[in-house]
Amino acid sequence: MPQPKRQAVWAIYAFCRMVDDIVDEEVDSITPAIGHLQEVGSPARAIDDWREALTHLYEQGVATGNPILQAWEHMLEYYHVPLKPALDLLSGVEMDLNQQRYLNFNELYIYCYRVAGTVGLMTSPIFGYENDEALNYAVDLGIALQLTNILRDIGEDTRRNRIYLPLEEMTRFGYNEDDLMRGVINDAFRGLLCFQMERTDYYYQRGIPGVDLLDVDCRLAVRLSSTLYRCILDRICGNNFDVFTMRASVPLQTKVRMASTHWLMQQVDPYFKGLH
Repeated sequence: MPQPKRQAVWAIYAFCRMVDDIVDEEVDSITPAIGHLQEVGSPARAIDDWREALTHLYEQGVATGNPILQAWEHMLEYYHVPLKPALDLLSGVEMDLNQQRYLNFNELYIYCYRVAGTVGLMTSPIFGYENDEALNYAVDLGIALQLTNILRDIGEDTRRNRIYLPLEEMTRFGYNEDDLMRGVINDAFRGLLCFQMERTDYYYQRGIPGVDLLDVDCRLAVRLSSTLYRCILDRICGNNFDVFTMRASVPLQTKVRMASTHWLMQQVDPYFKGLH
């Protein structure tokens, strides 16, 4: 992407990475807080600090001394990134402090929207678009990426006593929490994951066509990222569904090959239609 857009996306990423780490690492002694490193009472307090600081930035137009907020101040001079998705994302990561189980997909969808669909809403004004329909596609693509994360990180999440697989669906496939915590890989688990992958692929199919609604100078980056992330599902299958002791990742040679293919196709057709 062009340098100004890259810098703006870095600001979004830094914010997302920071607040996600606050919860995932559950740091309650020294947390990267607003302004400088200082002691805070809890991850929940740190998230509240970010909520207050972002609101202040949007209302006053001035950031505190925190470098991420300063990057946001600079970003907002050029791009109309809305505040609400950022606040929704904070509510999403906050769910990890209070909710470790999801009864059904409706509950899980709310979480996925908050922690990932919102990222699409924040980055779309940076990528550039003319039709507001692009935002719906962006949310769907964010949901697909988060569902991919959930499947890839099942083992890591169980070690944190977190289960994102909907409990009703686990029951439907004859797989229980005890099986998951023990890392059991059987036919029931493979069936469960195949079902989850079908849903995830459905959201990719819904979201990826929206890339054509973005400015041309960002389509390659967004489409390539989506394609490579989608490959994680194939890697999970290739690892015989072992998401407990193996982390599904896309090999470097695959990344290079796909990057080259996508780049060449975009030179032939700037809209890059038909190769999804």
